[in-house]
Amino acid sequence: MEPQFGLKTAEKLIVREETRKFGIRDKLGYLFGDFGNDFFFILVSSFLMVYYTDIFGMSAALVGGLFLIARLWDAVADVTWGRFIDTRKPGNQGKFRPWVLRMSFPLVATGVLMFIHLPGMSTGFYEAYAFVTYILWGTFYSTVNIPYGSMASVITNDPVERTSLSTFRTLGASLAGLIINVAGPLIIFVDNQANANRFLLAAVIFGILSLSCYMACYRLSVERIVDPDVQGDKANLARTLKGLIRNKPLVVILAASLSFMICFMLVGAVNVYLFKNVFHSAAALSLVGFLQAATVFVAMPLVKPLVSKFGKKETASAGILLAAAVYAVMYAMPGLSVQAFIALLAVAMFGYAFFNLVIWAFVTDVIDYHEFLTGLREDGTIYSIYSFARKVGQAIAGGLGGFAIAAVGYDAKLNVQSPATLHGIYTLSTLVPAVILSAIFLIVVFLYPLNKTRTLQLAADLKKKKEALPK
Repeated sequence: MEPQFGLKTAEKLIVREETRKFGIRDKLGYLFGDFGNDFFFILVSSFLMVYYTDIFGMSAALVGGLFLIARLWDAVADVTWGRFIDTRKPGNQGKFRPWVLRMSFPLVATGVLMFIHLPGMSTGFYEAYAFVTYILWGTFYSTVNIPYGSMASVITNDPVERTSLSTFRTLGASLAGLIINVAGPLIIFVDNQANANRFLLAAVIFGILSLSCYMACYRLSVERIVDPDVQGDKANLARTLKGLIRNKPLVVILAASLSFMICFMLVGAVNVYLFKNVFHSAAALSLVGFLQAATVFVAMPLVKPLVSKFGKKETASAGILLAAAVYAVMYAMPGLSVQAFIALLAVAMFGYAFFNLVIWAFVTDVIDYHEFLTGLREDGTIYSIYSFARKVGQAIAGGLGGFAIAAVGYDAKLNVQSPATLHGIYTLSTLVPAVILSAIFLIVVFLYPLNKTRTLQLAADLKKKKEALPK
């Protein structure tokens, strides 16, 4: 039986009246946060595997193993850091914003270190260097991303405004993707081959841009919702764990997000090999990157009216279904030209853009639902649990990506891959996302309980509870 909506600790939450009203500055500040995150995250997810295989000379299977180990470690780091953040009392600048600024410097520094190639070293040295720098970068990423993601629930408590934050966050990620996926291949590939010096140049450029974005996020955003009653970690842990188990919306969103991350981390890694080896045009990745961002820009103005009319769950699931159908069509047509493939891919990207645009609003709803169950306001912990699922998805995808590329017979030493290998790469790029997206559609439609009606009821009960509090 689902619990009735009611907030046990609403009286503990304080809205800072002295702060300016929520507006475009907050949206832009939150946009810059993921803009900064994804300058390196997308660079790494799209191109680090080919850097390791083609420049460091590592086997694809070993790279997959590294990604698997690192992402599992990052998942643990996420939860640990989330619990740490939730046991800190808010300062004058808020609870989460200061950590975004503080930890952005070591994060960017380790990001650049990943792309330093020392010529003439042994294979063992390159492998050890890759393991150390990549795992270190992932750890620092947790220290920035967890407080950044948790900020959304304390910038505003209005469901509509939170949806706009989710939309602007996705827009920030899309802008970073546009720059990296369009400019990245043009910078890092020379004559269709990966170039070590160009990779380092890209890392330095995107690192500087990333730092600038984190500073803008800190300056433009404001934390308005404050919970002054911060209890110790041990006091809350049992209630937290009990609430997590009972929180059905959280469990379902974790499953859907994990599956989504598996799908698109895998596709992102494989697409480099698809366009470089199957279509013989690494430069075409720039057009794909541009279209991926463009589809978000097209979908963005449609999100608010669609969510207002149908709901977040309904809008996201319809987009996922469209994407799954298009990928299935692409798999059934293996003789497509690169132009036709990219055209169909754009339609699929338009479909899953809706899921990306509202997913962070799902998370803020889940954070509120956790409070209904437990009486605890634990933004950092819940967001870190959500991030944990995404990291597990990245771990699985990173491992699968390397193992799958190795399994289809990819050999970096060959100028031309075998027909069987090329067919395997094409299958990984089309059939696999079609199957995973279909599974996500079923998960969201049949298992996620917060449809439009129940989400509106949740917001109304919360508002009623606050209005009933003594002034």
